[in-house]
Amino acid sequence: MARKPRQHLTIDQTEELWARWSRGESLKAIGRAFDKTSSAIYLVLSRTGGIRPPERKRHLKSLTLCEREEISRGLAQGLSIRAIAEYVGRAASTISREIRRNGGRTAYRAANAEQRAWDASRRPKACKLAGNKWLRRVVTEKLKINWSPEQIAGLLKREFVYDRDKWVSHETIYKSLFIQARGVLKKELMANLRSRRTIRRSRHATSKGDSCGQIVDAVSIRDRPPSVEDRAVPGHWEGDLIVGAGGSYMATLVERHSRYCILLKVSSKNTNEVISALIRQAQKMPSHLLKSLTWDRGLEMADHRRFSDETDVDVYFCDPQSPWQRGSNENTNRLLRQYFPKRTDLSVHSQAVFDAVAREINERPRKTLNFIRLPRSLMPY
Repeated sequence: MARKPRQHLTIDQTEELWARWSRGESLKAIGRAFDKTSSAIYLVLSRTGGIRPPERKRHLKSLTLCEREEISRGLAQGLSIRAIAEYVGRAASTISREIRRNGGRTAYRAANAEQRAWDASRRPKACKLAGNKWLRRVVTEKLKINWSPEQIAGLLKREFVYDRDKWVSHETIYKSLFIQARGVLKKELMANLRSRRTIRRSRHATSKGDSCGQIVDAVSIRDRPPSVEDRAVPGHWEGDLIVGAGGSYMATLVERHSRYCILLKVSSKNTNEVISALIRQAQKMPSHLLKSLTWDRGLEMADHRRFSDETDVDVYFCDPQSPWQRGSNENTNRLLRQYFPKRTDLSVHSQAVFDAVAREINERPRKTLNFIRLPRSLMPY
């Protein structure tokens, strides 16, 4: 059976493909639109790491196709270089170089000269990491210890305020990872990114929901004191329960002022188990560093009254399907997916492993804290 000839995408189809990808459509959905497999679409996107190539534009001072056609007509009529230059409105030296580099008077063709100029204009500028060995080494070292590109860029800018040669944008780091044709950063370093993706995905690709439950005597987040909102005073925490494979769980706590996080190993999502683990943790902490706790509507907090009675800590609950009301905790949970991807069996990890992961996250510079690394002596716990 004869193999079906490969059909390449036209320019208009390629533009539509990138537009769909930017809107967050899946590979399968895009493939159906072009009657292609998802793997075929992936091959197109992966050439530039899922990053849409910039539109190529002609320099304003470059000769146009119309001008090249006038040059070709002038040569056919036997006009001099100066006469052609005057008619086209260009310098004689410009016309002379154009003719010389494209075969001379007898072989000059406008269409060929136009294509040659367009092909020769592909001279991609080497990125900053390619020409700075020290900067490339620093970025590589920080990626290996699971720093994000934004954390690396922020800290360099803060520590080398007056030396812009030691700055690099997080976008440059991402592009050097996703676009392997640059040959700057090793492909293996992509495994140290939060998402572990091999190509960039649109921010519109997914939307996260949040489950809710009926909590008796729940105090709404809307009744939380204003002093909690401005994050000026430490001691106010946000919490959540992360679910792993095989019915494994981990409770996460994040302090709103410093973004300090604590990870707790819990054997189940039973409210008695979760509340008991939170009480044990609260009893280890200074009372002035534990004033309130904000949680979602998960039923693991159904016995929240027992927690408040034994710790004297007020518990507030977010509105249903409103995870952004616990923004610090949601962001930390996303960071934790780098260490514990979805469908990871959390039960195989000990509390010591959770403590080590929390320590590594707490010692990173945070963008929201202006990339200041919190010294251990100043950590709230």
